[in-house]
Amino acid sequence: MADIKEARTAQPAEEVSFPEENMSVGRYLATRITSLRPPMHKAPNPFKALALLNRQQWLFFLVAFWGWTWDAFDFFSVSISLTSLAKYFDRPNSEITWGITLVLMLRSVGAIIFGILSDRYGRKWPFVANNALFIVLELGTGFCKTYKQFLACRALFGIAMGGLYGNIAATALEDCPPQARGIISGMLQQGYAFGYLLVTAFARGLVGTTSHGWRPLFWFGACPPVLFIILRLCLPETQAYQSRERVRKSLAGGVAGNFISEGKVAIKNHWKLLIYLVLLMAGFNFMSHGSQDLYPTMLSAQFGFSPNAVTVTQVVANLGAMSGGTLCGWASQIFGRRFSIIVISIVGGALLYPYDFVTDKSVMAVAFFEQFCVQGAWGVIPIHLMELSPGPIRTFAVGTAYQLGNLVSSASSTIESTIGERFPLPPTPKGVKRYDYGKVICIFMGCVYAYVIIVTFFGPEKLGREFDAEHDSDLNEVAARQVFDKDLEKANVQHAE
Repeated sequence: MADIKEARTAQPAEEVSFPEENMSVGRYLATRITSLRPPMHKAPNPFKALALLNRQQWLFFLVAFWGWTWDAFDFFSVSISLTSLAKYFDRPNSEITWGITLVLMLRSVGAIIFGILSDRYGRKWPFVANNALFIVLELGTGFCKTYKQFLACRALFGIAMGGLYGNIAATALEDCPPQARGIISGMLQQGYAFGYLLVTAFARGLVGTTSHGWRPLFWFGACPPVLFIILRLCLPETQAYQSRERVRKSLAGGVAGNFISEGKVAIKNHWKLLIYLVLLMAGFNFMSHGSQDLYPTMLSAQFGFSPNAVTVTQVVANLGAMSGGTLCGWASQIFGRRFSIIVISIVGGALLYPYDFVTDKSVMAVAFFEQFCVQGAWGVIPIHLMELSPGPIRTFAVGTAYQLGNLVSSASSTIESTIGERFPLPPTPKGVKRYDYGKVICIFMGCVYAYVIIVTFFGPEKLGREFDAEHDSDLNEVAARQVFDKDLEKANVQHAE
């Protein structure tokens, strides 16, 4: 009984309160403008913020960062070797892209499965299982001999890929010092852009340079996860998860029973918030896909860029993405999550015209700053999702919201290409059809930025939220119910006597 009461009442004095949780709808809407006022929290400069992490926290970040980087490497391996795959399987490019579509469609399944496993059994073993699947499926893809085998491997890869995001966010951020959360969030998110850069570089050396064609890229992609697994096995569970596990063990019903009880309470109390997270992530995924997917096609077909010029422009844009994500993630620690997202989205919207209509190579500079803004907003997302998500189902909520948003936005390139057909351009001398994709991307992204700004404006924020068990209202509610039931049972026994 003492353990239960202690678990229920342990609330440090410095706990951050969030009054909007108990507001009426009218009051909540009335505070959306006033709550945007930047809190101007004191935050160390980026280098001092990073110095706050101890060795274990750095290792947690590194294993999460490299896991997320290689997730991107494996995903973009198909798109970067699309032509070679189409030639080998004797299929048009449109059919090979089903390997990409299946990944996007099945990510949500992986997010649900591995999210539940991570919340129930910890961050370590689901991460290990995830990367073990990466190894098997990347090797399997490299040995595929038929188109059906290829699609089957990529479909399964989608499940494995979908399970990683919530886990790496929790691993990197749960134990992170509060003053460093913003910059670590930004750095973590940019692992995806870094993965794209790596696959671009390795594809140059591995695809089509041997008698094995495209296969060496996938064989190589199966190797680094072995190192990630070894590193993760050497690390413990996060302290935040360990504290939750101790409380679960101390309560009646055991770990499994209390995990189910907490999940039910969390969904009952926060179902509206979970829907909001999906809507938010749909906007963010539309933002990244809408600004990136057709951009190389526009550069080559509309602006006449050579393949090398397209590659250089993409690399410059990704360098801007990594810079923006890191700096804006850090800035959100000072100015707040919502304010930072809204401001950088406004700047990104202002850059859309030169991003899509400058037709010479000076567009590289604009591409740098446009992706600085796109990924600057994204840099806030890992910690924003972590702070908003219910504690008992944090990895499930973060991963599933992200991947459902990705599923909703998976039609971005199709939408843009369909609209683009309404704006034809004169064909090339060889008779190849061209479309004004610059105009389409500008219109589409203008709508997406407006949507993200509106959804973020009306959304909540929990800057500075603690992640340990003592600050988890859902866990405390479960503990309080058990104390009440125990006391009621005791009272009934005494009354009967």
